[in-house]
Amino acid sequence: MNMKNAFLAVPLSVSLLIPTGLNVVSAEDHAKPSVTTEAVELRSTLDNLLSEHAYLAVETMRKGAEGAPDFKEAAGALSANTEDLAGAISSVYGEEAGEKFSKMWTSHIGFFVDYVKGTAENDEEKKQNALDELSQYRQDFSQFLESATGERLEADALAEGLQMHVNQLIGAFDSYVVGDYAKAYEYEREAINHMYGVSKGLSSAIVNQFPDKFNNTKAVTPAADLRSNLNHLLSEHAGLAMMAMQNGIEGSEDFKASTEALAANTDDLAAAISSIYGEEAGQQFEKMWTGHIGDFVTYVQGTAKDDAAQKEKAMEALKNYRADFSQFLETATEGRLDADTLSGNLQQHVDHLINTFDSYVEEDYAATYEQLRESYAHMFGASKALSGAFVSQFPDKFAMEMPSEMPDTGMGGTADSNSDLWIFASILALISASALFYRKQAKQ
Repeated sequence: MNMKNAFLAVPLSVSLLIPTGLNVVSAEDHAKPSVTTEAVELRSTLDNLLSEHAYLAVETMRKGAEGAPDFKEAAGALSANTEDLAGAISSVYGEEAGEKFSKMWTSHIGFFVDYVKGTAENDEEKKQNALDELSQYRQDFSQFLESATGERLEADALAEGLQMHVNQLIGAFDSYVVGDYAKAYEYEREAINHMYGVSKGLSSAIVNQFPDKFNNTKAVTPAADLRSNLNHLLSEHAGLAMMAMQNGIEGSEDFKASTEALAANTDDLAAAISSIYGEEAGQQFEKMWTGHIGDFVTYVQGTAKDDAAQKEKAMEALKNYRADFSQFLETATEGRLDADTLSGNLQQHVDHLINTFDSYVEEDYAATYEQLRESYAHMFGASKALSGAFVSQFPDKFAMEMPSEMPDTGMGGTADSNSDLWIFASILALISASALFYRKQAKQ
């Protein structure tokens, strides 16, 4: 696999009706499990844009509550995400539909802003008006999607799912305002997770509606679910890491809660490994993953103290981490992933997070949010490459066809994917086992 190409971030404005990833399989390969079919590329693109919307919406509302100096730039990033989503809708349903989508989507963001303003002004009437507007929005938007998909998505179920989205964002904001930071980050993680159910249902509906445009491939398969699960956890890692670093340098009251949310993301990975190979393997994985997060914390601490030596120490530790992590991934995938290429792409991840943080410290907020979006998108290239290698290595585990019907909940929480956890867990556990083997070999 050409990892250099596979890790390139997909341009967010590219048409969904044209395969967005490299190495998309040809028609004769449809019988083989793959993470790069036209339909899976559509689902992954929607994974990116919809989850980023939830992430940026929560963070922008938080910045608004703080009166933070980067609120304008955070809102600008959220607006840019809207433009990308509107472009995606236009590519499927035409310019008129894209413009209608953009108007409704922008309006609903504005209603959240009104709620933030009402909170700041202690104006309960303004807050209730914002909630009423959001209620009407979810009805209108649900009808729009039902009509656009030829009733493949059902308006009432869509409206229920959209209410979940509203509740999660409002819940995260309200919890932050009253100082319940643990609950705020719990809501944020739920909001991000929820959007993977949205992308799963919406991509399945679009593919069902336009099968020829997606070469008769499916958006919901075991391989697609693996890629989507990796999309979720890896991008969430990047998103939470960037905000935890900002909170660290600011000495924010929610710093502890943000690091705990980042640790919970790590726990999701470690628990999957432990469920297959036992506690020792899970603990080894958690130690490695937590270690590289700690190196970023060290960099933040060095910045706070203006200690160039400490910052350099952190960068050296991250260099060693990426070398070790790349080598055991090459070993785990039996050479399907090349350690040298992996190391280079892991360096991109490091650079993204460090540059985003440095720009924030320097108060260059325009650069901060440009790099933040790049960092978030980069992880979807990583999950594409990793999932592709895993499926190539264990094709029998991903050969089973899965139902392509849209979930009854429409836009609602189908991303938990508990039934698919064994796939994800087994792959991660195999990686962990290979890592343990590599470390033992290195010590000998």
